[in-house]
Amino acid sequence: MQYLSVKSVSHRYDIGVSTVWLRVKQGKLPQPVKVHGTSTRWRLEDLEKFEQKQVHEA
Repeated sequence: MQYLSVKSVSHRYDIGVSTVWLRVKQGKLPQPVKVHGTSTRWRLEDLEKFEQKQVHEA
């Protein structure tokens, strides 16, 4: 399973890091998970599912 940092997510969607957190709070991006107790990461699989859902709703 591949995990992405907040910086990687911001690059993926061409948005700022603070916008990533805002969109998570608004429910417009999937929730991240804690890995190794201190690191927050997004599962690539969760982001891909989110993207597919967005395509089907458009």
